[in-house]
Amino acid sequence: MSELTITLLRLGYLALLWFFVLAAVGVLRRDLYGTKIVNRRLRRAENVPARSSAPARAPSPAPSTPIPRRDSNPRRLVVTAGPLRGTTLPLTSSAILIGRAPSCTLVLDDDYSSSRHARVFPQDGQWFVEDLGSTNGTFLGRQRVEEPTSVTVGSQIRVGQSTLELQR
Repeated sequence: MSELTITLLRLGYLALLWFFVLAAVGVLRRDLYGTKIVNRRLRRAENVPARSSAPARAPSPAPSTPIPRRDSNPRRLVVTAGPLRGTTLPLTSSAILIGRAPSCTLVLDDDYSSSRHARVFPQDGQWFVEDLGSTNGTFLGRQRVEEPTSVTVGSQIRVGQSTLELQR
């Protein structure tokens, strides 16, 4: 082989090694900093119809309309399946961050969950689950969560190998 061929093979090998190093750094960066911050106020403003200038009157409730009881609100988040089965977190007015990172509220020791996988948060008297750009996804029942989705009491949220449930 000529000296030029050997030099070109060495340079090609060096370029291939750098490609793999940069690809590995990119994967690590996405895993650590992959959370996308979504401004819900802008999204909500797009979905709200324009209000008329006339003041709207609130409809009076019908006498047969049941008044919601206070016990119907969930009070805790329970891990029902997975390595942390039996773990209970009280639901307060703050969001619960779920993932492998030590800064999360519920830290999962699970290879199938991302460092910041999902969050469960209250808004307007309801609880919502949101996927934070995880690799394997977050599921509510059998449906993959693509945007913040309302969660009811007893609904199963699957994050990696763990199953979570809102309970009273």
